[in-house]
Amino acid sequence: MFNVERWQEIFEAIAKNKLRTFLTGISVASGIFILVILLGVGKGLQNGIEKQFERDADGIIEVWTGTTAKEYKGLNPGRQIQFRNSDYDISVQKFGDLLDKKAATYSFWNSVIVYGKETGNYQYRGVYPDYQAIENATIVNGRFINNNDLVSSEKVAAIGQKVKLDLFKDKNPIGEQIVINNINFKVVGVFTDPAGEREESRVYLPITTTQKAFGIGDRISNLSFTLTKKATYEEALAQSNKFTKELDQLLKSKNTIAPDDESAIGINNSIKNAKQFYDLNLYIRLFFWWVGICTIIAGVVGVSNIMLIIVKERTKEIGIRKALGASPVSIIGMILHESIFITTIAGFVGLLSSLLLLELVGPQVSSDYFLNPEVDFSIALTTLILLVVAGALAGFFPAYRAAKIKPIVALRDE
Repeated sequence: MFNVERWQEIFEAIAKNKLRTFLTGISVASGIFILVILLGVGKGLQNGIEKQFERDADGIIEVWTGTTAKEYKGLNPGRQIQFRNSDYDISVQKFGDLLDKKAATYSFWNSVIVYGKETGNYQYRGVYPDYQAIENATIVNGRFINNNDLVSSEKVAAIGQKVKLDLFKDKNPIGEQIVINNINFKVVGVFTDPAGEREESRVYLPITTTQKAFGIGDRISNLSFTLTKKATYEEALAQSNKFTKELDQLLKSKNTIAPDDESAIGINNSIKNAKQFYDLNLYIRLFFWWVGICTIIAGVVGVSNIMLIIVKERTKEIGIRKALGASPVSIIGMILHESIFITTIAGFVGLLSSLLLLELVGPQVSSDYFLNPEVDFSIALTTLILLVVAGALAGFFPAYRAAKIKPIVALRDE
């Protein structure tokens, strides 16, 4: 039930201590303001990190070749290892049940691609159909390379958005012919890539067509795999570590490479790399929580101190109330109301100010590892509730002290 007299008393008590109340309110408001801003910054870092990994499918494992560093079975070090179709086939054959997506690629860099009178230097790459999912490429017009293109060695191409804009301007490129090293290819699709312009400066061709048209035989340059999903990160990490170890052993055995030669074959496990980034992000956010909570605690201590001062200054009033029959519960309630009122109002001010700042400034911040700082409403509301509870606890001890004052002692207080 709304008690007008009680709230009038609260306002009068606060009015008598304007400066102390103002300073305490500033302390509490700044505490929740700093906490919410720090949580928003932590979320921005998380969004930025996730954006960096968005270009690849979850759990991508990439394999490439290098030069041997050790003698093995009579073969001298310094051999350049070359993957071939058989390396891809044997890997798929052995690990097929574990694989979700699989692809082999062969890349040509800085090649001249021509359409009509327009020319440009771009990378073109022979790929398998699954490579679209591995690179997280999104088709915006037409289609990607498909299995029929591989089987028939079709001279078709999927081009990046930048290639389309450079060569075709506003024209629809689907069905048009581009020339790569004096060989015509029909454009069947246009794709975008969340990683940006570098990836959109590529042209994808069927791997079989690439091998036949450009005289590379059965050579491939990279293998790319994603594994079937697991329920937890720990299971996914264990599976990927086991897979990469066995794949490394298989490919080294096939290519006559010493088992302990780390230079001949390189394997990148993005699950392992992602764990390092997410751990870093977790530590940063935990640090932000710690700093923000410490700031709030400082504000709550300020509330407790001002309530002690208020209790001291109102000792006679409390004595009179008790002499007139006021119960200890009513005395405690009176002090708690004031404490909760200060923390709630100051908390709302700090919360709304921080959310407004994030809303206005957040979209203006642009960085590769910082994107869209925000705070979930449920988290913001939880912090406010915790602040109110803390304010109640801060006011309880002064209130309990006030309730224990004997009327005769209170009336003698100067």
